[in-house]
Parts: sequence; structure tokens; C-alpha cells
Amino acid sequence: MAAPSLLSTLLILLLGLVVARLSAGGLARWAVPAIVLELAMGVVLGNTVLPFAAVAPLSGLTELGVLTLFFQVGLEVRGDRLLAQRAPLTRLVALSFLAPLLAFWPLQNWFGLSTPTTLLFLAVLCATGTGVTLRLLAQRQALQTPSGRLLVAVSVLDDLPAVGLLAIAAALGGRAIGGSGLGLVGPLLGVALAGLSLALVDRWGRWGGQAPRGPLGILLLLIASAWLGELLGLTSLLGALWGGVLLARLSPLSPLAPLSPLAQDGRSVLSALAEVFLPLYFISVGMRIELATLLRPASWWLALVLIALALLSKLVCGLGISAADRRNGIDRWLVVGGLLPRGLPGLVFATTALSAGLITALQFSSLVLMVMVTTVLGLLLLERRLRRLGLAQISTSSRG
Repeated sequence: MAAPSLLSTLLILLLGLVVARLSAGGLARWAVPAIVLELAMGVVLGNTVLPFAAVAPLSGLTELGVLTLFFQVGLEVRGDRLLAQRAPLTRLVALSFLAPLLAFWPLQNWFGLSTPTTLLFLAVLCATGTGVTLRLLAQRQALQTPSGRLLVAVSVLDDLPAVGLLAIAAALGGRAIGGSGLGLVGPLLGVALAGLSLALVDRWGRWGGQAPRGPLGILLLLIASAWLGELLGLTSLLGALWGGVLLARLSPLSPLAPLSPLAQDGRSVLSALAEVFLPLYFISVGMRIELATLLRPASWWLALVLIALALLSKLVCGLGISAADRRNGIDRWLVVGGLLPRGLPGLVFATTALSAGLITALQFSSLVLMVMVTTVLGLLLLERRLRRLGLAQISTSSRG
């Protein structure tokens, strides 16, 4: 069978995306996120009319949506917000990182995993699905609540130790995640450069320098920061996120301040890139799942264990919300529900590990199943809690 042409591949992908989006509208009332349907559509396409090898040359384009989303998350990071909630933030990040580490021995001994593979599994368990959580919070206008701001901070910082585990797993497994093959030296150099870039941005701002506002300048910053992050072994995701942090620091805006036409154009470009290319990325991830692995009991047994560990490790984070935090407006179950989805970071870590040869196709399928289940359950809990808090606020205001 002849390989499909580039235009045929793009047409099939877009048709699959349309079908997934139309299905998502009907399943929205059950809180089934679009990401799950896009992954399922990818499984169908990849095992029937369009093998993953056909879209492999387009991987750079499909990953552009992922990078854009993390860049936008970086734009939401504000140092003053982190400092304002540093006590609960520190507790939650510590629990979210340390709790999955307890699963090291069970995973390694129950499934006979190597140390690098086990560390990769722990990296996925540590991750938090920033994108799907923030999207739901923004839709419900809960992003600026105390719980929403804390979730933004925790979701961002949560992925830092997860990236570290990914880098350690790659180094122990003799695999190069980044482009330089620097091993653990690359991430250390990246952290140093991040601190230096922060100082340079502050100096540039004091000198009256202007931040890039047009679409081309913002896109250049996005690509350059992602490339540097990948080169140093910190992954392109973390590089793109840091690029957004630098841009936000260079051009601090009040929420009520109007954006200039150029800034509006730049934000529109980012939104368009994420809207088009992010779903294509999810479809391409689904295409990498071999249907034969889903027919093997070992895949489902591993997935069930991973799901249990994933749920328990984030439920523990509820202990990090103190009585004082609750008095300050932070809702424990809203935060827990927002941390449960592994979402995009989990998929990216799993895909990166599969490409680097750290995990097998069966293990990859189990990880994707875990990501899908935790994302659905997390969003269900988050949606339920948001509705309950919304009803409480309405009834209170109506009495007053």
C-alpha cells in the first residue's frame, strides 16, 4: 500500500479532528474532555487508514500547539502571586513530588522494570495536566479565585521535578532527551541560564527596553526558548514555559489595562496555534498506540495499578491545605480535583520516553490509559466542585 501524500495526511487528520470535536459537544455534559476523544480518534486512524509513520514528518507542526500552550501558561505566572501563597504552594508541591516516589519499589518489583523506566513512570505520576485544568477554570471564571491562583502556581511548579526525573531517567538509560547529549550537565546549565535570563530581562526593563508585542516577535521568542530547553535536556516544554515567564516579566500588565493592537495580534496568534495544532498533537499521540497492546491483559493490569497510584498520590495533596488556607478562600477539593489530571504533560513525557526507547509500546499504552482516566475523573471532580461552590455563592448573594 502506497504511503499517503502530505495533503492526504493533513486532510485525514483534519477530518478526524472534526469528528472528534463534533462528538465532544454531545459528551460535554458528562465532562468527557476533548483530549480523550482526540486520543481515541488517533487510535482508530493509526490502526486503520493512517499509520503513525505517515504523520511522523509533521511532528514539529503538531508539537507547536503543545509549546504554545505552555508558553501561555508561562504568561500567567507572576512572582507576586507565588509569594502571596508560598506556604500552601510549598506544601502542595512537596507532597505532589514526594508521594509518587513511594511507588518506586512496588512498580519496579511487581512489573520487573528497570530503574530508568521506573523513574519515567514516576515522572508521569508527578506531572499535572496544567492545560485542561486551566482551561476549565478559565471557562468557569474561577482562574482568579484563591484556589484558581494556587492551582496555576502548583501546576506549573509540579512539572519541574517531573522534568528532572525525566532527565535522570534518560541519563541512567543512556538516552539523550535533548539535542546535545550533555546528560545531567545540560539541565544544570539550563537552570543557570534561566537565572541569568531573568536578571537580563529585569535589567532590560530598567533600561526602558520594550517587550516583543507583534506576532513575529512572540513566535520567535516561543520557538527560540523551546529550542534552547530541548538542547539543554530540560525539554522544549519547559523552555517554552520559561519564554512565557520572561515575556510576562518584561511586559507586566494590569488585568484591566487594555492591550495594544500588536499585543492583541500576538495573543491571537498564540490562541490560533493552540486551537489548531494542539488537537492534532493529541491525535498523533493516539496514533502511536498499537491496538494489539490494548488486547493484552498485562497492559490493562499495569494501567490499573498506575491509575490507583496516580489518584492516591494527588489525593494526599489535600493534606497540604490547612485550616488557615481554607479561611483564606482556598477549597481543598477544588485543588485536589485540579491536580488529578495528568493531561498534556503526562502524554508528552510518555511520548518522549517512547521515542527515546525508555519504555515499550505496551507500557506506553498503559501510561496513555492512565492519563485518560485521571483526566476525566479529575475534570469531573473539578466541575462538580465548581458547580457546588457557584451555587453556594449565588445563594449567599441572594440572601444578602
